[in-house]
Amino acid sequence: MATETHAPTTVVDLDIDGMTCASCANRIERKLNKLDGVTATVNFATEKAHVTTPAGTDAAILIDAVEQAGYAAHVPAPSGDETIGDPTGRTHEPVDALRQRLVISAALTIPVIAMAMIPALQFDYWQWLSLTLAAPVVVWGALPFHRAAWTNLKHGTATMDTLVSIGTLAAFGWSVYALFWGAAGVTGMTHPFSFTIERMDGTANIYLEAAAGVTTFILAGRYFEAKSKRQAGAALRALLELGAKDATVLRDGVETRIPISELTVGDEFVVRPGEKIATDGLVVSGQSAIDASLLTGESVPVEVCAGDAVTGATVNAGGRLVVRATRVGADTQLAQMSRLVEDAQAGKAKAQRLADRISGVFVPIVIAIAVGSLGFWLGSGQPASMALTAAVSVLIIACPCALGLATPTALLVGTGRGAQLGILIKGPEALESTRRVDTVLLDKTGTVTTGIMKLHAVHAAPGETETDVLATAGTLEAASEHPIARAIAQAAQHRGTLAAVDQFVNVPGLGVQGMVGDRAVVAGRPTLLDDWAMPLPDDLRTAFDEAQHRGQTAIAVGWDGAARGVLVVSDEIKPSSKDAISRLRGLGLRPIMLTGDNEPAARFIADQVGIDEVIAEVLPEQKVDVVRRLQGEGRSVAMVGDGVNDAAALAGADLGIAMGTGTDAAIEAADLTLVSGDLRTVVDAIRLSRRTLSTIKTNLFWAFAYNLAALPLAAAGLLNPMLAGGAMALSSVFVVSNSLRLRGFRPQK
Repeated sequence: MATETHAPTTVVDLDIDGMTCASCANRIERKLNKLDGVTATVNFATEKAHVTTPAGTDAAILIDAVEQAGYAAHVPAPSGDETIGDPTGRTHEPVDALRQRLVISAALTIPVIAMAMIPALQFDYWQWLSLTLAAPVVVWGALPFHRAAWTNLKHGTATMDTLVSIGTLAAFGWSVYALFWGAAGVTGMTHPFSFTIERMDGTANIYLEAAAGVTTFILAGRYFEAKSKRQAGAALRALLELGAKDATVLRDGVETRIPISELTVGDEFVVRPGEKIATDGLVVSGQSAIDASLLTGESVPVEVCAGDAVTGATVNAGGRLVVRATRVGADTQLAQMSRLVEDAQAGKAKAQRLADRISGVFVPIVIAIAVGSLGFWLGSGQPASMALTAAVSVLIIACPCALGLATPTALLVGTGRGAQLGILIKGPEALESTRRVDTVLLDKTGTVTTGIMKLHAVHAAPGETETDVLATAGTLEAASEHPIARAIAQAAQHRGTLAAVDQFVNVPGLGVQGMVGDRAVVAGRPTLLDDWAMPLPDDLRTAFDEAQHRGQTAIAVGWDGAARGVLVVSDEIKPSSKDAISRLRGLGLRPIMLTGDNEPAARFIADQVGIDEVIAEVLPEQKVDVVRRLQGEGRSVAMVGDGVNDAAALAGADLGIAMGTGTDAAIEAADLTLVSGDLRTVVDAIRLSRRTLSTIKTNLFWAFAYNLAALPLAAAGLLNPMLAGGAMALSSVFVVSNSLRLRGFRPQK
């Protein structure tokens, strides 16, 4: 039986320049997919193409295909290059250029609109001043639209840019014609609004305010969109910046500080307490506790000694270590996580703007109607000025001023209100996801819990007091740098002043010992107390075992030949978590805890806050697998997390929600960020996002409704261009007013 063979493939990522709307991404995607053996996904939000090609395919072929579609492409810098996501890089240029273009255009447009709308400002020759002010706006301010329209024309396609360009040029061209060859240029000409529906000769009117106003409104929408896209590479930058920048290597017994880029496999380097581990490696000598919570989500530090593997970017919370590098650069776990985030972002469903989806049909129809109106009225014997008036009216009424405002105004008001409530919304992509979400994955550490180790309970042996046990243990632990020791020491310090410690010794992997006053005190695992002939009595053993079963950390304490108590340390549940879970259920959402912690600890926390489903002991890449599995089951998944270990899952989920108390990598990979760290804000974030999305859709409906309702009148020659401009302005006022209603959004009580 013949077996099917699959040719080897390779993945090529390309940075795309020149896209202005989602239809541009679709055009590039179609062009790339026409190549033999190529499967491409173009993401408009991140301006990247993710291309799977037959092995050995030259990237130049892909770049050439993109250029044939009218856009520019290039292979991005290597993953280790420090320029990736650089805030001074190329992603800033379009934003800065748009801001400059918008500010200058707005400054020139405001007086043009004011003179056209207010007859009292229409002094002698005001129309010529309007022409002087509007010309730079239409020619230079709208240049990006004209360029895009020309590119579209060369490739036989049309987008909203085409309509903006034709509409503004038509209004401007007609105004120039009316000024120089019509009656609009005479001294003392006034320009009152006319709301009569009648056939008329439009050569006495100018429409410069429509041309300049449309340009400025659309530029404003593009500017705010470009600002959100500017952050596309921030998740990767946050991950890359998490790692150490330099390392102290041992060469011929001498410690030398070198940049991390010069570190090679086999180098031995020193990691002092509090420092980040430079790269993945094996411990050569020393014992310590490693805080890996940023990467693994595990709240309890991991004890390591000679022969144990350690991961780059984790923090040495204890003693001095010497580590031999086993993986550097792009091979490290941190770099692999960076690629996970990048792949997850590239695989996100493209958030197509409704206006862009419709433009492929709407724009050609409008142009056809305008040309048809012109031909019909000329053919029926009407004056050329009347036929031109009808054609220009069609283009102006269809010019998408309100469409340009529909998304950014609702987004600005919604995100502004969200910021007041501690909810940061990245953009329309996040809003489109909230309506479909039915499952919420919740990380444990830092999301449901505080992520900070705290003393939970003190169990004293018969004849001892909890106060004495805590004070003695806290005094001893104060000499240690271990996070669990710090939690005990801080709790003891809150209840009184700590004494001095003498002869302090850290017993690697077991605990600590020392002299507190005249007491020889031992604290740590029961085996350490056993070595000192201080076995735990039954009541303390029971307390110790119960704490371990709940996933908490228990520390046994003894002195003067007997075990004196057990101290229980655990990650504290946020006070708001239980209420938040209840509210999520009220929205019809299914909460699931997804964590790297062990099963008992996760189950203990889940039971207390009301979560029925728990998926524990998962690695970062496994979190992504869980998200994909649920999506494969037809579920729309929201992920809530705060650590670097959550970043890839946040990016891969349909909706990523990061706690603002977490890491930059998690925040940048998410669609929504909650500043307060209060889990109840997740509910308000979803409610606000859904309300904002509903407002955007309402705006888009009415923006089209105004235009479509007036198109037949314009084509019939019954709507003069001034009335067309007025209807367009009215639709814009409606869109803005509707968006402002979002300011009344209130958090759920």
